[in-house]
Amino acid sequence: MVRVLAHFVAGEKVTNFLSAQRDWLDVRFCAEDDDDTFYRELSDAEVLWHVLRPVSGDDLARAPHLRLVHKLGAGVNTIDVTAASARGIAVANMPGANAPSVAEGTVLLMLAALRRLPALDHATRIGSGWPSDPSLGETVRDIGSCTVGLIGYGSVAKRVERIVVAMGARVLHTSTRDDGTPGWRSLPDLLADSDIVSLHLPLTEATTGLLGREAFGRLKPGAVLVNTARGPIVDEDALVDALRSGRLAAAGLDVFAVEPVPQDNPVLDLPNVVLTPHVTWYTADTMRRYLELAVDNCVRLRDGRDLANVVNQVAR
Repeated sequence: MVRVLAHFVAGEKVTNFLSAQRDWLDVRFCAEDDDDTFYRELSDAEVLWHVLRPVSGDDLARAPHLRLVHKLGAGVNTIDVTAASARGIAVANMPGANAPSVAEGTVLLMLAALRRLPALDHATRIGSGWPSDPSLGETVRDIGSCTVGLIGYGSVAKRVERIVVAMGARVLHTSTRDDGTPGWRSLPDLLADSDIVSLHLPLTEATTGLLGREAFGRLKPGAVLVNTARGPIVDEDALVDALRSGRLAAAGLDVFAVEPVPQDNPVLDLPNVVLTPHVTWYTADTMRRYLELAVDNCVRLRDGRDLANVVNQVAR
């Protein structure tokens, strides 16, 4: 029997999927904010299915039987990988598994920000939607008339590209080095030429604060920013100033420098920002893909085979 601690609350589809494995897989579920249950179950777990709540070296020290931390997603910045390696615990991720959902969520935020959805929704609810706001005809854009700049060019960005190209957009991208394709630009050139800038890169030492005051100063006046990657890639103070000044017309944010978002974060008070709580990945379809990959690695662990998508070096 493989003992798993799943650090999320299961719905019916999740439990139904796992029921076929219950003769060899013992999965215990725990809400992200329930530390009492987390530490009680962690002490016996061989596998941790990790979502977002950070896993520290101190947490790992309380897991004497743990053999694998499997990230449900791609970014492992919320796991102390160094501490895991030192304890002989494998860390694995699921690259590309959430790409369809995050890509669609990215375009959702693009459209909502570009079309001023929150303000129009509010106006309709309070009875001030008619007559139509004449500024809509001066400011609202179609994605198909825009240049979309993708910072990072992995699986999510490439899916976003396919969607917005189908809508008529021109697409540019930047990455670590010139990839030789016609759409590649340096970051400064991409910022200067894009109507919509969308972030699709991991959080590393090099990308922390990548978009700050200097970067916002290079943007086209009235550009839109979308971030479904990681919050600390953006300097939030500089972002707020750019949104207040009009340098940025709007932003769509699924991620934040601190999560959960403190209620005194000034981003929450801006009318030209569309917000979601780090859930663009969270669909029934992504959960199915996650579970398939998570169970596969548990099978590998049970059978003594090499694990898939391991990001650290440990002796098996």
